[in-house]
Amino acid sequence: MSAETPPAGTPESVLPDADENRRQVLYWRLLARLFDTDEQAALETASLAVVEDTGLPPALLDPQVSVDSIVQRHPELAAEFDGLMACEPDPDGTRDRAAEVRRAALVSKVLLNVFATGSGTVSAGQLAGWQSDAGWLERALGCRPGDLRGGRGGAAGPGVSPTGTGRHPGTPDLSTLIPAIGPDLAALEADLVKRMHLREVLGDPALAARLTPSMSLIEQLLLDKDNLSGVALANAKALIRRFVDEVAEVLRTQVEKATVGPVDRSIPPKRVFRNLDLDRTIWKNLTNWSPEEERLYVDRLYYRHTVRKTSPSRMIVVVDQSGSMVDSMVNCTILASIFAGLPKVDVHLIAYDTKAIDLTPWVHDPFETLLRTNLGGGTDGTVAMALAQPKIAEPRNTVVVWISDFYEWRTETLFASMSAIHRSGAKFIPVGSVTSSGRASVNPWFRERFKDQGTPVLSGHIRKLVHELKTFLG
Repeated sequence: MSAETPPAGTPESVLPDADENRRQVLYWRLLARLFDTDEQAALETASLAVVEDTGLPPALLDPQVSVDSIVQRHPELAAEFDGLMACEPDPDGTRDRAAEVRRAALVSKVLLNVFATGSGTVSAGQLAGWQSDAGWLERALGCRPGDLRGGRGGAAGPGVSPTGTGRHPGTPDLSTLIPAIGPDLAALEADLVKRMHLREVLGDPALAARLTPSMSLIEQLLLDKDNLSGVALANAKALIRRFVDEVAEVLRTQVEKATVGPVDRSIPPKRVFRNLDLDRTIWKNLTNWSPEEERLYVDRLYYRHTVRKTSPSRMIVVVDQSGSMVDSMVNCTILASIFAGLPKVDVHLIAYDTKAIDLTPWVHDPFETLLRTNLGGGTDGTVAMALAQPKIAEPRNTVVVWISDFYEWRTETLFASMSAIHRSGAKFIPVGSVTSSGRASVNPWFRERFKDQGTPVLSGHIRKLVHELKTFLG
């Protein structure tokens, strides 16, 4: 009896499946390459045979070849990578095992390129290649490139919620995967940035041009900015400016959807074409319809009221600029500048570690604000409170947003001051995280007391903070 022929009477459910074996070969190779840099000859040979048998290019097995390169040579594969790991199951519950083999080859390619980062010095080209591959992984999970690693406002991709817990209709629930993988991708990127000779790269305009700004890269630039000069400093500033503009574009779209205050009908509408209420104009003039001429004569035009009642609101944003809060510092600095551009919103910005600095004079320019921060160090919120409290002139018309992990030095003293702000009538919003990944480490002591006070810590996606602020201003 040959190895291919099962014994008589063997149930169909346990018959060997060639496609299942092929799929297992690909995943065993993936695991072997992730945990051991040495190639396993038997797995490599078997995987090559599987890939060729499925009609896929052998370059999929080469970890030195990026997904971009694969797609450039084989454009038809781009659609297969999109949503690859959020694919819709077969409606009748059956499994297309041949399709699963093909999918396993593509999934293995993305995962190996992203998670097998090796060791040693990283070049600007290698970092750019990894960022591109990480973008393909995010696309495979149903997100847009950059969403899970954070830094661009975290605008979720189609069908994905702010924390990645949503899904396309009929797709698997990725809620347990995406919140966990986002911070891990960011950590991998941060490690690659640290392994790169950043100062040398910045000093070479050609190499600096290959860098793609990301939260990890911006963190390193802000930490090292005082050690840069000349061309390197200019390139660093250009990268920070580019990143700030990208994030601001996303956040501005979210903020500008706000309607601040009800319509003020005491002010006559401005008689311009964009305010013309065409439906009301037609309705009010229907009595002037001429059936013989089939023409409507308009005696009066009606316009919409667009001016809204607003009252000056003061927003005080206090941001912990210690090393663990870099992404919050970047996002909230930009967010503060956007709200500062709204009518009748008086925004103040304070950053602190063991010292506090009032950044209000530069709040309209997040780029200049970030250049004045000093990331890292310890945390003492009482020094920031000393600057924030005197700014609360009209508590009922003031919102205080405090962004920190709340691992503080003088906990009792700081919390007592925060409670006093809450009792005064001001709206106090403690924020533990404003990242795209949604992962936050908040001091449990503060978390429980904020909850008991009725001001629970806001953690997760920055859109939650935008919503809270728009509600207050409305």
